[in-house]
Amino acid sequence: MSTLNISAYRFVSLDDLPTLRERMLDRCHALALKGTILLAPEGINLFLAGSREAIDTFMAWLHEDSRFADLQAKESISDDVPFKRMRVRLKKEIITLRQPTIRPEGGRAPSVDAATLKRWLDQGHDDDGNDVVLLDTRNAYETDVGMFPQAVDYRIASFTELPMALAADQARYAGKTVVSYCTGGIRCEKAVLHMQDVGMNRVYQLEGGILKYFEEVGGAHWQGDCFVFDERGAVDKTLTPSFPSPPAQGDEAEAASA
Repeated sequence: MSTLNISAYRFVSLDDLPTLRERMLDRCHALALKGTILLAPEGINLFLAGSREAIDTFMAWLHEDSRFADLQAKESISDDVPFKRMRVRLKKEIITLRQPTIRPEGGRAPSVDAATLKRWLDQGHDDDGNDVVLLDTRNAYETDVGMFPQAVDYRIASFTELPMALAADQARYAGKTVVSYCTGGIRCEKAVLHMQDVGMNRVYQLEGGILKYFEEVGGAHWQGDCFVFDERGAVDKTLTPSFPSPPAQGDEAEAASA
């Protein structure tokens, strides 16, 4: 029987973290789910694997909480469960950037969907005629597996290095439309909020990240596969596992929906 894999995140203020952790862990164990859920004052980031029935049951339960009512998951299928256990962890941030002035739970960053980005790349500019610059917000070992070949890749080793890289290179983006992207949306959303904080204009996140882009437009303009932080290692443009992963690294090891 095939395994359903989901990833999702939402920036929303949470103040009952220990209680929420126990409730979620109990629910996941009851449904025989495996994976990781990260909880922080700024929100939730989850990646789970199990049967379709179990996943649907968990998501229906989660949606009963008004804070997660509009949480939408990205889906993919694998032959095996790509996680060894079930963990619910409490963190300071659901994706670490260490920029305390950024409050993603206060409002979403501007976004473009997959079809819009594909159209912009097809025509070579956005709908207003501006040049489009793609910004890869992932780590170097992820971009080595696959990326938009024309994207800016700062070869960072950690997401926390991105603000410094941008500060040294802002002239590149002047007068252009910037679209940041990442695996599932969470890093590129924080990146856009940071870029707005430092005065950059016409900046967008790719809605749902690379995984949603593959799902909706089939990976047009993409080169290679997409690294994921579980035992699938990477998925191709059809969201099919492509090779075993190396050991996950640091904080990003728990960011499969990032």
